[in-house]
Amino acid sequence: MKNVIVISSTPRVGGNSEVLANEFARGAKDAGNSVEVINLRDYKLNYCIACYACKTGKCIYNDGMEEIKQKMLKADVIVFATPVYFYSMSGQLKVFIDRLVTFYLKVKAEIYLIASQWDEDKEIMENTFNAIRGLTKDCFEGCEEKGAIYGVGLNGKGEAAKNKELMNETYQMGYHV
Repeated sequence: MKNVIVISSTPRVGGNSEVLANEFARGAKDAGNSVEVINLRDYKLNYCIACYACKTGKCIYNDGMEEIKQKMLKADVIVFATPVYFYSMSGQLKVFIDRLVTFYLKVKAEIYLIASQWDEDKEIMENTFNAIRGLTKDCFEGCEEKGAIYGVGLNGKGEAAKNKELMNETYQMGYHV
């Protein structure tokens, strides 16, 4: 059994990246894993201000990041899920990533990526994934990316749920973590 943390960064309840994040979580849970979905919209995370207090191992803010940190440090699997806004990750995920400085070298987990976008061009989504990989490949030492879900061509809220092939791919990826 693995400890799976799904970090959903959409501000929109029922958005496509959230639908996919929940489907991944359902698959992982059905396979007998411990699963928690963390919706960043439920936290008021402050922006990093480059004060470098984090060099002491503790951020100056007390805003919920410590709670998420503890969960990430115990995770065997971390999933980053984001909508693609203007060719990159959501602002919520970027703010979150910037705040990982205090502990990113301590994270030891398998990594999965999930994104959704209106455009059907997967190449555009690669830009988003590469931005996230700046963290997961360069900062999370020893962590391996195990898979990515490309939710492309999703125009309306929750439209991912209608795409049976995409939902099955996402469920199966979660099931086989």
